[in-house]
Amino acid sequence: MMALDHIVRSGKALYVGISNYPAEQTKQAAEILKGLGTPLLIHQPKYSMLDRWIEDGLQDVLHENGTGSIAFCPLAQGVLTNKYLNGIPEDSRAKGPSVFLNENNISPETLRKVTSALIGASRPSQIEENVAALSQLEFSTEELERIESILRPEPDHK
Repeated sequence: MMALDHIVRSGKALYVGISNYPAEQTKQAAEILKGLGTPLLIHQPKYSMLDRWIEDGLQDVLHENGTGSIAFCPLAQGVLTNKYLNGIPEDSRAKGPSVFLNENNISPETLRKVTSALIGASRPSQIEENVAALSQLEFSTEELERIESILRPEPDHK
């Protein structure tokens, strides 16, 4: 953290950001940087409805420290799009090991803690689809329950 502080103080960076640090390590980093007089401005975690590890305390740490969050891979590298409707290409990263879901429930409070998301688009139409999603920011209780029932792991897959 001292090196990151030095980079900011020497004018080579405007702020400090970290990526994929777990909650406790993020808390320690924020405390060290605060002691040095350089705030931890942003954390960039991998986060999607299929990879919800940040819900296990990281979001609370970020909130307590006033640190923003810019999630990457919000569409699970295409898994949450129509990219794989016709099967998974042999050379695709999606052929790799599956993601295990955690047991936490997604809630509007959890969604509000993500301040931004990075999207990857290889075609203009994908950008248009992502922007169109901004017109549907509210979900009914029934919709949220349906999403959670789909994402909830089976009892023997903890």
